[in-house]
Amino acid sequence: MTGFAYRVDQGQATTIPIREAVATQARLVWVHLETNDAVAQRWLSDSAHIGDYVVDALTATETRPRCEAVGEGAFVNLRGRSSEPLDGSDMLASVRIWAVKGRVYSVTRRPLLAVDLVRQEVEKGAIDDPGDLITAFATAITNDLDPDVAGLGDDLDDCEEQLDERRVFQLRRTVSRVRVAAIGYRRFLNPQRAALEKLAALPGDWLADDDRLHLSAAADRAARMAEELESIRERSALIHETLTDLRAEQIDNRALVISIVAMVFLPLTFITGLYGMNVKNLPYAEEPWAFDAILGACALISAGIVIYFVQKHWFRR
Repeated sequence: MTGFAYRVDQGQATTIPIREAVATQARLVWVHLETNDAVAQRWLSDSAHIGDYVVDALTATETRPRCEAVGEGAFVNLRGRSSEPLDGSDMLASVRIWAVKGRVYSVTRRPLLAVDLVRQEVEKGAIDDPGDLITAFATAITNDLDPDVAGLGDDLDDCEEQLDERRVFQLRRTVSRVRVAAIGYRRFLNPQRAALEKLAALPGDWLADDDRLHLSAAADRAARMAEELESIRERSALIHETLTDLRAEQIDNRALVISIVAMVFLPLTFITGLYGMNVKNLPYAEEPWAFDAILGACALISAGIVIYFVQKHWFRR
């Protein structure tokens, strides 16, 4: 079982062993576990005396952002960026938090960037109670995600400026990457907004008024990012359609060139094939000027076909 624990009292944060955290009394005791294995489950249940429902929620394998009031405390599940690459279908790591007055237990299965940011705030003395800690998590996660979401929009802006048939394949790869990321983020940001709004409205004296305001602000930013991701998803679809049209136009242009070349050589192939037959009595076969005459006729026919195509505007794109 890996993790850490802090005792916070009178603005001073002290690191304590995890196994001693249960018996420690302070304004805030924060225990963070970086695993959800059987040892952690037994410790949360037997040593920390947390109910089975909350233990299952803290150590579940698959989770989505949510908030529930359980007795005098609250269970919160939030999603944020990880320091290691994750699966494309599950792009954000989770932090599961159980908070009651004076005590917070958090669990992560994968490294979460927000944990280090919150830990720094604790060590600086900026966090004083459970409400401050949860607010710090919500703020750190949204602050960390915001530039990433904005970066996806900037990537699409660059794609729109570079729309050209010569860059079709390169742009399609970029648009597909942006679209997958937007869908993966949006999957969690909508329920995360609802979870933060619900948390801000929960009754309880362990959440101060300023904590509720900060949670509401984080929920608003999550809603704005979700709206931005929806816009990115729609713009990606439009750009993808435009790139598909450019690719189709490119194929049509190439097919047009092939058709023109085939139309030019079709009568020439007939003439050369006719005079290439290995039979006797071909007209003018024995004449010394016959080859030059056939060559000239082929050139005239080719020029006539090309002029016809030019007049019909076949060469215009």
